[in-house]
Amino acid sequence: MALVETRYEHIVLDDAGVPHIDGTTMKVIELVLESTAYGWSPEELHFQHPYLTLGQIHSALAYYWDHKDALDQDIARRRAQVEELRRVTPPAPFVARLKAQG
Repeated sequence: MALVETRYEHIVLDDAGVPHIDGTTMKVIELVLESTAYGWSPEELHFQHPYLTLGQIHSALAYYWDHKDALDQDIARRRAQVEELRRVTPPAPFVARLKAQG
């Protein structure tokens, strides 16, 4: 996969234009979703992901805030895909048996 450097020191774009933290497989969106879902500060994100530096975390969050509209649209698109998959995928037999048991 070819990576394109950005003006953000720790952020690169993959072939599809998805921002990643350089040297990792962590997408900026994944870090942002953890931050918003759990209310985690950069320090807590660092505690949860000790392989990331605070510089990488702050750079990812800065990238998000500078590209918020586009990344929020990507998040919404991904959520819609998940909901569509949930809608069209039948429940696993085990789940159906559990639901039948009450």
